[in-house]
Amino acid sequence: MSLIANWSYPTAIRFGAGRIDELGEACLATGMRKPLLVTDRGLAALPLTARALDILAGAGLGRGLFSDVDPNPTDVNLAAGVRAFVEGGHDGVVAFGGGSGLDLGKLVAFMCGQSRPVWDFEDIGDWWMRADGNAIVPIVAVPTTAGTGSEVGRAGVVTNCETQVKKIIFHPKILPSIVICDPQLTVGMPTAITVGTGMDAFVHCLEAYCSPTYHPLSQGIALEGMRLVNDNLPRVVANPNDLEARAHMMSAAAMGATAFQKGLGAVHALAHPVGAHFNTHHGMTNAIIMPTVLEFNREFVDEKLARAGAYLGVGNSFDAFLAQVLKLRRDLGVADKLSALGVSNAPIDRLAEEAVGDPSAGGNPRELTLDAAKQLYAKCL
Repeated sequence: MSLIANWSYPTAIRFGAGRIDELGEACLATGMRKPLLVTDRGLAALPLTARALDILAGAGLGRGLFSDVDPNPTDVNLAAGVRAFVEGGHDGVVAFGGGSGLDLGKLVAFMCGQSRPVWDFEDIGDWWMRADGNAIVPIVAVPTTAGTGSEVGRAGVVTNCETQVKKIIFHPKILPSIVICDPQLTVGMPTAITVGTGMDAFVHCLEAYCSPTYHPLSQGIALEGMRLVNDNLPRVVANPNDLEARAHMMSAAAMGATAFQKGLGAVHALAHPVGAHFNTHHGMTNAIIMPTVLEFNREFVDEKLARAGAYLGVGNSFDAFLAQVLKLRRDLGVADKLSALGVSNAPIDRLAEEAVGDPSAGGNPRELTLDAAKQLYAKCL
């Protein structure tokens, strides 16, 4: 089976090894003539970023680069990115990297022409309609990890430095016009990043699958996404050069972000405040919290996860599914508690309040109350 394809759901996706070579042509196809490549600090110094800039320069598109991006992007990063965009006279964004680079790149493209503060566009009701959609510049997304799926998402996550709260900013037009998914770009990832991002993709699919919202298209995508991670993440960790498994993981990441149009849940609601206050890796935080939330939701997802367990080939029951989740984490070296990520002396009351107020909480199959959030944090810490 050939692992090269052109897809147009949910947006135009150029999938396959070596397709980073099409970056210049993809930018030109969206109307860009002077794009700004947005990525994180660590990635900016690596050869794959230099290669992307060379491709842009070779297409006559310049070498614009902004990389002042934290692992958990902030409003300060966003303001600096918008300044770089405006002062450089850019007309589009190449969002390049993992979740941080992708999210901030999309938000730079969104905010560069807005007159209102970014917090006015939080993912609440129809707040996105406050934005000037015509001022959003084109976006080409290039993921270099297989986890967040932000390359096919219509939102970005940004931390408010003043309140230390993560906010989800939404607008349909920040869905990139073209995505280049080249699994070769993920080959050099450190094992810890491979595991953390891969588990993030699994949690995206799992929470979307468990969400009570009616969306059969997302339900099917989420189920197959879980299978791809379960089958291929151990392969990638065992052999980082397994390009076929890398390709399947990149597909699973995009599938997770497509599926969670259906909703997320308490895993993300609990993880977002931890990431904002302790700067933990989002995917690894999700992976640690996941089993505790599964137990919390058990009576609401028992039958669903029994069917998922059968599809994954691990057994036709909730217990069999949970056992596989625990085995997968154990085999991949995921810690059991958040303390392993440096989370100590956590302000549980404040974290719980922020978790209950997180937009992801609304997608959980069981109501996430303040008391429940406190109890779940106590178990995870």
